[in-house]
Amino acid sequence: MTDDSNGESTFEFVERKTDDSSTSGETVKTDSFSSLSSSTSLLMPISLSTSAGNLLSTVPPPSALPSFVSNSATALSENPLAQNKQESSKSILNAPTKTLQQETQQVTTIPIVTQPQQNVQNAPQAESPIQDLGMIGGGLFSWVKETVVNSNVLSKVAEKAKNSVNTMITTLDPQMREFIYSGGDVEIIVASEKDVKISPVRQAFQTVFGKATVTGVAVESSNIAAQPVGFVAGVKGAETKINSARNIPSIPNDIPIVAVENFLLEVGEDKWFDLGVVLLDDPKRKLKFHTFTQMTPVPTEMVTMAQEATPADYPPEWSGLAVTIDSLIANDLQVSQNEWHHVISGVAKRDIILLAAQSLAGIYKNAIDPV
Repeated sequence: MTDDSNGESTFEFVERKTDDSSTSGETVKTDSFSSLSSSTSLLMPISLSTSAGNLLSTVPPPSALPSFVSNSATALSENPLAQNKQESSKSILNAPTKTLQQETQQVTTIPIVTQPQQNVQNAPQAESPIQDLGMIGGGLFSWVKETVVNSNVLSKVAEKAKNSVNTMITTLDPQMREFIYSGGDVEIIVASEKDVKISPVRQAFQTVFGKATVTGVAVESSNIAAQPVGFVAGVKGAETKINSARNIPSIPNDIPIVAVENFLLEVGEDKWFDLGVVLLDDPKRKLKFHTFTQMTPVPTEMVTMAQEATPADYPPEWSGLAVTIDSLIANDLQVSQNEWHHVISGVAKRDIILLAAQSLAGIYKNAIDPV
């Protein structure tokens, strides 16, 4: 055994024979060459060996690591610098021998399956603000179109605008109500020539039916007292006015007629109230309805004055008094006969009749056109 300058140890086996000098010389040369080759084989790295029986030739080449993130593979495939670095590292690893490089190319060339294009296609594309506005605008216009078609919004808006204009006109000129809302299928006759009774009945029926023709006629009731007293006398006075109106030749026999009659009612001892009955008679449909207005208190001294002014031989004494309360209170308060209700109670006589007439119109409409 000898030590080289680089610190490695080599073994040398020398065989010596007792042959002649020529033979021993050849043997020495042969042994020296074998020792040199063995030392050379030990000094050479294993990876640089070119013999067919090398240990690396039986080791399979490394397989590619699995890729768990597709974006990394995509990034490597899209980046040329990363590809060059990967190829250079592979070339360095495959550089030892041509045989190992060929085997690596034939055996270990496993393509990495990635789906960059599919991921790009499946990724949701962000819509531009213009497209968003277009979608919102289209949805809004389609909603407006469907709403107009299904719920008749335009017709309702037009109807409200028309009603607003009509209200403004009738407020400036109340007499225009008769011309604007007249017509339709409803025609009513009021058995009175007083506007304080005709106008509330007209407004009530036009409010309930939309359009209605309401007119008044002058009537007489000779068999009823001027101032009826009690419910029976009040209803009887309204019926008498309706019968009187039917005797007018210009009025059809089957037309509905409404009569308004005010009367006195004693509630308790010396407590008197004024109220009215609104009676409707429709012979064609054989309907007859009546409602009562709210009560307005009447001073007891006024009733006493009317009783004193009624003669003892007054023919319709059973039905009431000969002097009306309206005339006595109006004379005492120095107001019109149609204004004393407003002075005493704060509610005008027209408004009192209007509420009762509107209730009567609603009952009548439900009877001829059930909901």
